[in-house]
Amino acid sequence: MALRIRVLLENHKGAGADKSLKARPGLSLLVEDESTSILFDTGPDGSFMQNALAMGIDLSDVSAVVLSHGHYDHCGGVPWLPDNSRIICHPDIARERYAAMTFLGITRKIKKLSCEVDYSRYRMMYTRDPLPIGKNFIWSGEIPVVAPEAYGIFGGHDAEPDSILDEGVLIYQSTKGLVIITGCGHRGIANIVRHCQNITGIKRIYALVGGFHLRCASPFTLWRVRRFLQEQKPEKLCGCHCTGAWGRLWLPEITAPATGDVLRF
Repeated sequence: MALRIRVLLENHKGAGADKSLKARPGLSLLVEDESTSILFDTGPDGSFMQNALAMGIDLSDVSAVVLSHGHYDHCGGVPWLPDNSRIICHPDIARERYAAMTFLGITRKIKKLSCEVDYSRYRMMYTRDPLPIGKNFIWSGEIPVVAPEAYGIFGGHDAEPDSILDEGVLIYQSTKGLVIITGCGHRGIANIVRHCQNITGIKRIYALVGGFHLRCASPFTLWRVRRFLQEQKPEKLCGCHCTGAWGRLWLPEITAPATGDVLRF
């Protein structure tokens, strides 16, 4: 086995997937090679665990759980993890955050985007820096962005913009190049790819897998992303979750992994 990714939970169900599997808006992937198994995100609730059981997968002995960022559709399933699970994430993951709208200079909270999680039950490894996991995996740590875009606000009295500073990705170093696994891509696909290249010293991108945050992107943004990916020439593009049909329309070679699917690299 080289690299295998099993889609435990995604917005949609894969073609031919078992009828008992659940689809939810969110993402949860089991990422494995010969020596290391990583649960990447947990979706919005315990559905990922139910699906894992239905797929005959035991999650009790994974090497680590990696949480891409603090939105509820990626870490809402944490309470269903076994106590003492090893969780790797950014230290800002638990901050209270909301979608918001500003009108006539007044900012109003619309929807809560974070969730209440008791992280004290787990072996937490908070880090802003890259962290090796096993032989071939790296947690990216914090992804630098020159002009970050706000995707909401933090809780509290001030409407402090939230640029999802806590977002990180999982990197797999293969003989064919990097496989980059994203939760939502809030920090921007180009920024994510460049950061992964910088910290590994590997320029070749073999595959991009996960959410690319393109479902509501402007045509100009999509054109820039498409042009960047054409320059990088990844062999495989697997965009799901928040990539959206609109985003995939601009990336003709892309596939859309869904609940129950198995990817091999």
